[in-house]
Amino acid sequence: MNTNTQITQRPRTLTRIAIVQALFQWEQGTEKAANLIIEQFLLHRIDPQCNEEIYNDGKAYIPNVNLFKNIIQQFVHQHSEIDVILIKTLPKDWPLHRLDPVVRAILRAAITELLNDAKDPPTKVVINEYIDVTHAFCEGDESSLINGILDNISRQLRPENASSADQT
Repeated sequence: MNTNTQITQRPRTLTRIAIVQALFQWEQGTEKAANLIIEQFLLHRIDPQCNEEIYNDGKAYIPNVNLFKNIIQQFVHQHSEIDVILIKTLPKDWPLHRLDPVVRAILRAAITELLNDAKDPPTKVVINEYIDVTHAFCEGDESSLINGILDNISRQLRPENASSADQT
C-alpha cells in the first residue's frame, strides 16, 4: 500500500482505507458475518496508540470506528444488492470476478456509502474519498476506473445530485 502524507491528515479517509481492507478480508475469508469481521479487525488490526500513522507494525489507525462499523454492517447486510448494482454497471464482457479484489472492495465500500439514505456525505465527497483511497492502494489507472464506475452508479442511486454534480 502506498502511504500519502495528505491522506494521514484526513481521518475519514483513513477510516475508509480500513473499510476497504476489511471488505477485502471479508471476501477472502469466505464472507463472514459483519460482527465477526468488525471484532477481528478491532482486535487484531487497530492500534489506538497509533495516532498519526497509517500503519504501525501492521496495525491501522482508525479515527472513526463508528463509520467503520456502520459501513461494514451495512455492506454485509446488503452485499447481494450491492453486487447486483455493480454488475449492472460493468460491461457485459467484464464479470465481477474479473475485477481486481482490491478494486472490487473499493467499489463495494463506495456503493455502500452511496446507498445511505441520509445522503451524507454528499455524492461528490464519497466519490472523491474513494478515488483518494484508490491512490493509497494502486499506482495505475484504477482511479479513473473507480471514478467512472462510481459516477455512473451515483447517477442511478442519487439522481437528485447528478445535475448539481455536472454543473460544478
